[in-house]
Amino acid sequence: MYKRVNLIVDNLQASDDFPNIVEHLRAHYKIEPAIFSSKEVFAQESEGVLCLLYLDDEAIKHFFKNHLNTAHHVGILPTKSAPLSIKKFALAKDIFEAIDDAFNDELLSRVDLLLCNEYVAFNRITVGSMRGLNQVELLETSKLKKVRLFFENLKNITFTKYTLTTSKEQKIETVASGITIIENEATSEKAAISGELSIHDGKLNAFILAPTSLLSYLWYLISLFIYQKISLLALPKSLGFIKTSKLTVGSDKPIDYILDGNLLSAKELELVSLQDAITLHLGKKLKEHIRFEERPIEEKDSIKIGSLPVGEVKNLLMDNKLPLFKKASEEEFKEVFLSLRNSAKFSFVFLTLMVLSTLLATTGLFGNSAPVIIGAMILAPLMAPIVSLAMGVVRAEKVLLTQSLQTLAFGILTALACSYLFTSFITLEQITPEMQSRLNPNILDLMVAIFSGIAGAYAAAKEEVAKSLAGVAIAVALVPPLSVTGIGIGLGNPDVIYGSFLLFSANLVGMTLSGALTFIVLGFSPVNRAKKGLLYTAALLAIVTIPLTLSFYEMKKQNDYMQRLEQVQTMQIGEKKLEISVKSIDDTKEALVVNIETLSSTTLSNGDFDAIKEALRKQVDKEIILEVTPRIKVN
Repeated sequence: MYKRVNLIVDNLQASDDFPNIVEHLRAHYKIEPAIFSSKEVFAQESEGVLCLLYLDDEAIKHFFKNHLNTAHHVGILPTKSAPLSIKKFALAKDIFEAIDDAFNDELLSRVDLLLCNEYVAFNRITVGSMRGLNQVELLETSKLKKVRLFFENLKNITFTKYTLTTSKEQKIETVASGITIIENEATSEKAAISGELSIHDGKLNAFILAPTSLLSYLWYLISLFIYQKISLLALPKSLGFIKTSKLTVGSDKPIDYILDGNLLSAKELELVSLQDAITLHLGKKLKEHIRFEERPIEEKDSIKIGSLPVGEVKNLLMDNKLPLFKKASEEEFKEVFLSLRNSAKFSFVFLTLMVLSTLLATTGLFGNSAPVIIGAMILAPLMAPIVSLAMGVVRAEKVLLTQSLQTLAFGILTALACSYLFTSFITLEQITPEMQSRLNPNILDLMVAIFSGIAGAYAAAKEEVAKSLAGVAIAVALVPPLSVTGIGIGLGNPDVIYGSFLLFSANLVGMTLSGALTFIVLGFSPVNRAKKGLLYTAALLAIVTIPLTLSFYEMKKQNDYMQRLEQVQTMQIGEKKLEISVKSIDDTKEALVVNIETLSSTTLSNGDFDAIKEALRKQVDKEIILEVTPRIKVN
């Protein structure tokens, strides 16, 4: 319990609450307060003294500035002129409740203060435009206004050069649309980062808005306007984050900034977070944030600036040109390009793997063994030159294009030759189900190729996911279709050659185009540079798509026929009851060839088969040729 109260006031004695404050202190705490001005600087007080501030925001800041790092115990009373203090320290809005909180030992804590150019900041310091992050009223905004604000923030984004220097003298040169610095926002329920920043760590928190592409900027706005929260654990790529005790913000021109709603200007900003600078009675809402340990918590600086623009990207943004896709850094481009250039070269290792994978695939195809064929897919080296070809297309790199196309040509010819020779020596002519499954490609196979191309290009660009390439190779299955083509050549079967090579062509073109587009999205080439290559590849894809679309239509039509036929599962012919199972259909001839299996207790006659045929014909409304495998059930 305090024995003495210094009631600090300025021009507020005339307010209605002032007499009540004095009377409340006399009646409830038996204390006659001593009245002082905020300009009074108190010497180090002994225990049992409370400085009770009945001031506006600016006077409270002035009092804090004069009594930093002292043992004074401070309480703040709410006034209409102190909205920032009420919010910052979660003060009770009822004057008598606030007095009681100021006498509550459980609410006493040392708290950090943020200084900007030696000026106390309660809310935040904002440089430039944070495009939504400083619009804390979003939760109270109508949906229509949110939509309008969203699209307004999409327009006219500009960038400025900044040099940021941390407490460890680490210099960061970048460009940004805006920077906002806060000490914490623990009391704000509407803040985008509420509840994640400590009031005791002695650190300030700087958020740097610097989108490197329109897509990343769009995701940042969606995070704010839809989710309305930003997590420090998963910051949008448009945001950089610096947590440090001291930060200097410099620029090549005067910096206009807003501090607690006031527009100011300076050549440079010196920002300092003073740890445990004031001993203060907080509001009840902050009780869970109070730390009772005497020793300050020492935390390391946290710097997350990997997504901030550097190098050529900075110059691009300074011209106010925000690209649709992120531009890859020089280091990323150099590393990926060198890797793909090596992958495009024909080598003895490539030839060896090509021969082995083809022989393995051909063996599996004749043996109708899916595991063996999958093994050949993993072993096949064709994925690497196709991804290199995709990069060559978007970069218009003649050397890369030539080398990857030559390697692919050698690989294709090797696969055809090996599978042809294998077929000639093995003297088997049966078309197995594994071969048959690669003779009728359609749009679905093309979609597999497109998705695989995206995955292949992404894995090539991101070293951490490169181990997924084996899965991509299995999904797209490049060597087995080529092996079937070689088998078709060996058997002299044009249908086998056409169907299997169409599947390989769809895989090749689909992967190349989708891989090329993925490299554009990842920022390895501007769209203008890739236009010509994309146009040629898209034209090839359009040509390949025509037969695939027709094949898909035929598959869909056969699927429709199958569904209709499967509705006839049982029939009663005279006294004979039989079960019917449709095994397969073939719509390549004038009449629909239907292969069925019947199960009955007695032998079926030709008349019975005619009745079955007529029943099935009515289902599809088309002439059919019936192939029947009769089975007799013996009780």
